[in-house]
Amino acid sequence: MTTTVPTTTLNNGVEMPVLGYGVFQTPPEETERCVREALEVGYRLIDTAQAYANEEGVGAAVARSGVPREEVFLTSKIWVSSMSYERARASIEESLERLGTGYIDLMLLHQAMGDYPGAYRAMEEAYKAGRLRAIGVSNFYPERLVDVAALAEVVPAVNQVETHPFRQADDAHAVMAELGVVHEAWAPFAEGRNNIFTNPVLTEIGKRYGKKPGQVALRALIQKDVVVIPKSTHRDRMEENFDVLDFELTEADLEAFSALDDGSFPRIFDHYDPKVVGWLLRDYVRKDQLGGEALY
Repeated sequence: MTTTVPTTTLNNGVEMPVLGYGVFQTPPEETERCVREALEVGYRLIDTAQAYANEEGVGAAVARSGVPREEVFLTSKIWVSSMSYERARASIEESLERLGTGYIDLMLLHQAMGDYPGAYRAMEEAYKAGRLRAIGVSNFYPERLVDVAALAEVVPAVNQVETHPFRQADDAHAVMAELGVVHEAWAPFAEGRNNIFTNPVLTEIGKRYGKKPGQVALRALIQKDVVVIPKSTHRDRMEENFDVLDFELTEADLEAFSALDDGSFPRIFDHYDPKVVGWLLRDYVRKDQLGGEALY
């Protein structure tokens, strides 16, 4: 495929593709092959994270792909265990080494937990030094995003949050738009839940364009100004997920899509749930500081 993916302009002028490829839960031993194939398909945004333990595979694939480094938009994320100024500063250098690159296009704080203000300051320093082309956050609910945007010297360029047909995050999107922060979706397919790939609304819309339900979901999110990073380890699915740029949904289609979010779908990760927070923080603080085993 040779389709050029449209870009969105971040608040610092950097261009970011609106469609990318994610490697969450991709086994390290398969990552290089998967990312190489994704680049062959035409993806130019690759999203990884320290917590995924596959940054090396991403870097190796980019280096051996034949695609110029400046044509690939690499994203990684600082994990909770490095959520302080000193630890984040060191982890950025570690990510650069694992990715085998002199700069990362976008670095995010993975969670709004721990000493994230300190970690954000470390990202600001790396940004000013040219090691990071843009910085942002992930899983920051509106009140946390406003907090960072108000107090930081460099306003986050991106907020990556759970977004899919059944949880479209419209309220959060409005806050991001007001702050000039690009909305990026993780789990655009709701991790396959709620029978998304056989959903009758998505199926009916897709019939009019010769597209599948998953393709309709990606297209709808893109038209709602949301960056999407679908993940698959199978090349045919990579190609299918990439084939969403040659059609446009109508206002009626988008209204039907919006109606799929009726408020009944539970969050995949509920960051307001103490048990979830305790589990995510397990590498950051001692268990006795969180009340012992009760939180796990």
